[in-house]
Amino acid sequence: MNANNGEFFSEALMRDIKDRFHHVDHDMTGRERLYFDNAGGSFRLKAATAQFARIDAVPDNPERIHEVARVLQDVQARGSDDFRAILNASGGSVYASLTASGGMFDMVRAIADHVPGTNMVTTALEHPSSFDAMALYAERTGRELRVAASNPLTGGVDVEAIVSLVDRDTALLSVIYASNISGAKLDVEQIVKEARRIKPDLYIVVDAVQHAPHGLVDLQKTPVDGINIAPYKFFGCRGSGMSWLSERASVLPHHKLAGKNKDFWDLGSAATWQFAVVTEIVNYVCWLGAQSVSNADRRVLFASGIRMIEQHERALLARMLDGGENMRGLRRMEGVQVFLDSEDLTRRDLILAIGIEDLEHAQAVREYEKRGVIVYERVATSLYSKRMLDSFGLAGAVRVSPLHCNSAADVDRFLAVTAEIIQAVRHVVPSA
Repeated sequence: MNANNGEFFSEALMRDIKDRFHHVDHDMTGRERLYFDNAGGSFRLKAATAQFARIDAVPDNPERIHEVARVLQDVQARGSDDFRAILNASGGSVYASLTASGGMFDMVRAIADHVPGTNMVTTALEHPSSFDAMALYAERTGRELRVAASNPLTGGVDVEAIVSLVDRDTALLSVIYASNISGAKLDVEQIVKEARRIKPDLYIVVDAVQHAPHGLVDLQKTPVDGINIAPYKFFGCRGSGMSWLSERASVLPHHKLAGKNKDFWDLGSAATWQFAVVTEIVNYVCWLGAQSVSNADRRVLFASGIRMIEQHERALLARMLDGGENMRGLRRMEGVQVFLDSEDLTRRDLILAIGIEDLEHAQAVREYEKRGVIVYERVATSLYSKRMLDSFGLAGAVRVSPLHCNSAADVDRFLAVTAEIIQAVRHVVPSA
């Protein structure tokens, strides 16, 4: 196996995987389509949506002593353990919120309000939920906000660009695990190591929302103080954000009922379905991992499954870029520009930013939809895109984000549709 090009699932496993998800090959009306906007919200596991409905239908309050309440308590405890398995975390506090964005604002607020320092450090590629939280609390606490520039050649942020901004007076460092425009992965392990070399007790939070469904997170190698994921981008359901806080971060003053433990972060009664959905996500990835390892504990199985996902998605990415036997890839397709195209695919998640010659990005998205392909425009007028695009010197891009549920044949169909769009654009007669 070429590590840079990954390895596809077998055809039999691919069929089994697709069967475990809703709407992979057809939309909700039954129309055939390719959904290549998973960076905006991934395919849903059938088991996850079924558990959501099953557990949310239960009227019982989990903060009771009767039998059904105890069942709900067990669901929550199992989900918390499974969330730690996703992160390879021990101890600390698990925090279920309405959204991952809300969880990020809460974590940043607690640290910014109670940890001394004269500056806070982040990057140009952060999602608004982390960047805006950092900007808001830097302003409220009278601190300098230092922003590491992106690297337009790799689509990421260099370790040195971040670490050079950290000093002994840095109160908080916030970094994203992977760009949701370029797919470039930041070297979080090295960032943590080098930043803590400068300030050993530095507080660090990480936005893993984009990366977690595509690659392994290991808090034993990257010991941070706060990290979040969004289950709806990880084969789960909307209406949930999951965060983990280190033991020292979890006891910082934060919004909570006075009678709760110092490290308790949930407000109000738990929505037990959130934890049930996390367990179904882990069940699925462990099932996948069991295809290559056996008799292993849950974290080992989970890690095996994520690595299989990573390898398959890297193979999909390589095929999109370089094509197959009878299909030209995007890199060699006349009329297509591949932005932020780093050659090292091991440093990239399955996201592409492209442009179609003579088509404005939103129009290109509409042309894809006419042909049964869903992609997304990232443009500088969007609050979710402007800062990142400006940092790359781009006015916009078409973001293409398949998932491991997609096959090589799906990628070939996407490439054929792209070639068809280019051909159609070139045959349009200009108006007088």
